[in-house]
Amino acid sequence: MHSADLDEAERSLGESIPMELRSLLGETDGIIGQTSSDAVWPLEKIVRDNLRFRHDESLAGLYMPFDSFLFFGDNGGGDHFAFVLRPARMDIFVWQHESDSRKWVASNLQDYIARRLRQGGDDWYETY
Repeated sequence: MHSADLDEAERSLGESIPMELRSLLGETDGIIGQTSSDAVWPLEKIVRDNLRFRHDESLAGLYMPFDSFLFFGDNGGGDHFAFVLRPARMDIFVWQHESDSRKWVASNLQDYIARRLRQGGDDWYETY
């Protein structure tokens, strides 16, 4: 992934991509987990899905706002993983789509990837 692609993604999002994620995307365009779900999405999906979550009026009627999140992965069943942008933190949260809850799952991207790949299974975060 080229730096120019990451810069363009940030312009499209109107947000900076956290440095940890930017660095990872500079090396690889996403990570597939043990169960073939997207542990880390490709950059194109990060941009597309975050814009949809922030601007889709049908979602706005169902859920609390997503403006403070930067989603970057999912469990394959509807729950999504995100950085919190405001206030800026390195912690990773899961948004659980059935309850609209937001729950801490990892202290940073490296911790998230280690937990996700070590635990296996799509619901690994339910134990935290």
